Amino acid sequence: MADAARSRAGPGLGTEDASSPKIVSIVGTRPEAIKMEPVVRALAERGLEQEIILTGQHRGIASTFDFLPAGQVRELAINMEEQSAGEISETIHFELCDRLDRREASLVIVQGDTSTAYAGAMAARDRSIALAHVEAGLRTHDLQQPWPEEGNRVTIDALADLLFAPSEQAARNLAAEPAIQGTVHVTGNSGIDALFAAPPAPSCLPPPEEGCKRILLTCHRRENQGEPLRQIARACRRMARELPVEIVLPLHPNPQLRRTLERLLGGVAHIRLVEPLGHRATISLMAESWLVLTDSGGIQEEAPALGKPVLVLRNVTERAEAIETDNAELVGTDADRIVRAVTRLVEDEDRYRRMATPSLPFGDGHASARIADAIEQFLAGPTQPPVSLRFARPDGEGLL
Repeated sequence: MADAARSRAGPGLGTEDASSPKIVSIVGTRPEAIKMEPVVRALAERGLEQEIILTGQHRGIASTFDFLPAGQVRELAINMEEQSAGEISETIHFELCDRLDRREASLVIVQGDTSTAYAGAMAARDRSIALAHVEAGLRTHDLQQPWPEEGNRVTIDALADLLFAPSEQAARNLAAEPAIQGTVHVTGNSGIDALFAAPPAPSCLPPPEEGCKRILLTCHRRENQGEPLRQIARACRRMARELPVEIVLPLHPNPQLRRTLERLLGGVAHIRLVEPLGHRATISLMAESWLVLTDSGGIQEEAPALGKPVLVLRNVTERAEAIETDNAELVGTDADRIVRAVTRLVEDEDRYRRMATPSLPFGDGHASARIADAIEQFLAGPTQPPVSLRFARPDGEGLL
């Protein structure tokens, strides 16, 4: 099947110049960098030639890959201010096509469902280079939730020659789509690799007042702006007033979103707004928290592994595996529903204990090694059958 995929991608740009990278990973946002770092590291450990192209969708992420030799990480000089998601994709696509024209690449890797991932996939296809998609097969089956991410990942998966699904459910989603022609490998999610590899960070906050339970809140998604965000803020003010909780909200780097959150929640007793946090500090804060409220995809994956219950501030999720393991509950953005869900966990210790049982619905921390092995085999020629696995429980008792 890999041979057919390689034929579908075309001959690529050639590999006569052995000094040129064979693998080009295209990364644009902080979450992409976090999840691609262990993959890039695993490829480097195998001695595979590679280059990282940073599109600049988020700035300041080059240091994530500072373990690579100088010259293997390159940044595009693109100004994306005041551009829509579609305009960002078009701009990145144009620049990537030009860059790929000047490189001898055998494989392009993209991660997730961002504008960068979509543009990278389209550029690879335009230049007849084989494409690998890390975190393939996530679906809400609703193109509007989230938009444009759901459409991005459907398109990327249809173009990909190698599809690295984080779970059996993601692989089943791919199997149900006739447009999928590439080889599907169930590897786990490289975000769990990054979680387990992250060294502990010192606590960034003093402990909450005695008797208060700390809630970590993150909220940044496009579909939650406007009235949904006002509903979430209303719920937080009620909980801070009526329940024995302290809510910690790391502000988002987006200036407009930051101003909105400061206006809605600034100066409220038992609600603490803190500066944007890096990955290690976020993990440490999550580990210290009693409960997580989030619309973030990455946190939905990480919290179950840490044994932290998650209330998902969305109407749909592409990560239903955590709901199936009873680590997460979909509560949407209605203020009354959010308050009821948190109140239930405060009052029902058995319910809280079930949701706080650690589990690994998204991988066992070895996804990147499996991804690198599959890529190495793909580049070498005919591959072994696709990888499929079930993840062991963190307590060692049986399988999930």
